[in-house]
Amino acid sequence: MTDSDDAKQPKLTPPQRGAQIIRDYVKNLPATPGVYRMISEKGEVLYVGKAKALKKRVVSYTHVDKLPMRLQRMVSQTETMEFVNTHTEVEALLLESNLIKKLKPRYNILLRDDKSFPYILVTGDHDFAQVKKHRGARKPKGDYFGPFASAGAVNHTIHVLQRAFKLRNCTDNVFANRSRPCLQYHIKRCTAPCVGKVSQKEYAEQVEHARKFLSGESRAVQEAFAKEMQALSEREEFEQAAEYRDRIKTLAAIQSKQDINLEGIGDVDVMALAQLEGKTCVQVFFFRGGQNFGNRAFFPRHDSEEEADVILSVFMAQFYENKPVPSAVLTSHQPTETELLEDALTTRRDRGRVTINKPIRGKRKRLVDFVMKNAVDALKRHLAERAGEAKHLENVAKLFDMDETPKRIEVYDNSHISGTNMVGAMVVAGHEGFRKSAYRKFNIRDAIEGDDYGMMREVMTRRFTRAIKENVQTDSDDWPDLLLIDGGIGQFNAVKETLTELGVYDDVVVVGISKHEGREAGREQFFVDDANGKMKPPFQLPFNDGTLHYLQRLRDEVHRFAIGAHRTRRKNDISKSPMDQIPGVGALRKRALLLHFGSAKSVAGAGIDDLCNVDGISQAVAERIYNFFNES
Repeated sequence: MTDSDDAKQPKLTPPQRGAQIIRDYVKNLPATPGVYRMISEKGEVLYVGKAKALKKRVVSYTHVDKLPMRLQRMVSQTETMEFVNTHTEVEALLLESNLIKKLKPRYNILLRDDKSFPYILVTGDHDFAQVKKHRGARKPKGDYFGPFASAGAVNHTIHVLQRAFKLRNCTDNVFANRSRPCLQYHIKRCTAPCVGKVSQKEYAEQVEHARKFLSGESRAVQEAFAKEMQALSEREEFEQAAEYRDRIKTLAAIQSKQDINLEGIGDVDVMALAQLEGKTCVQVFFFRGGQNFGNRAFFPRHDSEEEADVILSVFMAQFYENKPVPSAVLTSHQPTETELLEDALTTRRDRGRVTINKPIRGKRKRLVDFVMKNAVDALKRHLAERAGEAKHLENVAKLFDMDETPKRIEVYDNSHISGTNMVGAMVVAGHEGFRKSAYRKFNIRDAIEGDDYGMMREVMTRRFTRAIKENVQTDSDDWPDLLLIDGGIGQFNAVKETLTELGVYDDVVVVGISKHEGREAGREQFFVDDANGKMKPPFQLPFNDGTLHYLQRLRDEVHRFAIGAHRTRRKNDISKSPMDQIPGVGALRKRALLLHFGSAKSVAGAGIDDLCNVDGISQAVAERIYNFFNES
């Protein structure tokens, strides 16, 4: 073929070119289950999908004219593809949801709020069980009840447990060192097992009643309390009978506050999906043993063309990727591929098959309708808040001469006391308000004590070096459009120099915000460069300016977060024991030593023979401990 023949060939459009790239991959694909990834020229994962038959699913992207506009854009940006073969479609679905949460592709439906849920833990490693809030991995021994939608719901339930069942909430260390009852005993919130006011058998009965209550057997517990109250009354032990009466009232009050009669419903999650103005809210209510353990609203990211049943299906797959699955899920819409989703969720459940149902009548339908009303209300509030945030962001763009409205604002501050426990903090804001899941703290390692400019340089270096290393694209949701720096011209210049050295200063707008010399709110000064990289004269905004109030809110939030991170680090530093520095002495040996000697000071003064008398301390370890405290 001659050059003239090449010139006659019609030039492919971007979607056609992408389709040709995909067509080349299809030739070698098997007709087996698997997961595929579409990747852009810059290495960004655009989309993750799963298929029962890879060849059949992927070939559908080559028919560009039949695809919706969103997928045409995706195909036009596709440069390469990657594939993973799986044994079953269920495995493909599980892998797909895992990769979506990890990679956050721009064309996938994405559950952005991935905060873990708290539980109530009734400990199982002590003769007298403790009831407490727990979040994270289930490593401690005991019975876990939940999940609860919020820490507030957990705290409320623990308060009920103390009133009704009088379980201790003190730590094991406090328990072991009590010589007389604490205030909880005197206000009838604990039976004081720490000082022998109740036997181990009697306390175990209290714990068992609490377990039954948390498992949904509250009626049986009330009947047992009523029986005991009657027996005490017959023996004319009226004071003790009155205590049982009050405990019954507490349980009855909790049941009366349930929004709907849920007797016999068991362990169920209820999901209702509401849509307005191209946005979606999925409201999730948690019911365990028929009791409402709280609710939370989620706003998944998706294209406006997506159907509700597809959104709900993808949401559920991602939602349960790292959360316990109940025996049943009630939904407002029938998710796509319900049977496949049930199979996938069943593999994540310890026992029994998971069912997903869209009820059409009865109390379950009334329950779903109740959750749907909450979803609609939450979505209306969310849209109203977003409208306000959007207006603020537009005003910020005008104020700082930005080319586009910022999607992501990162705000930075440092905190320390006389150069100790230095911490840098970053908070993130955008159209949805504060994105707390994106907050970051930086424990300062290299800056000189008290060097605020050096601290800011270190924070910027670590933040953007990592972004460059991970190939974060400047048009992605993880790249900031605006950096708001809490500080004056010195901090501003430190940030500018660092970002210039990293080669990213032109990819972000940097603004410094500092209080007036008198530190009066409303008289903040702003520092920002012009289009040529030269600093504009510092300026102020009118005292009642709405944009000023918005920027103050951002500054105050990062200030709060930085102080909190600093206090946590300072508290941990204060609570450190010299024993933490001894090589080979971990948590178990440290605990054994403290229980044997009573304090770290006594351990430091002990001889080698005395140390050897402690369980788990060998001759070699005893010598190491002795040398640690006695070497000059």
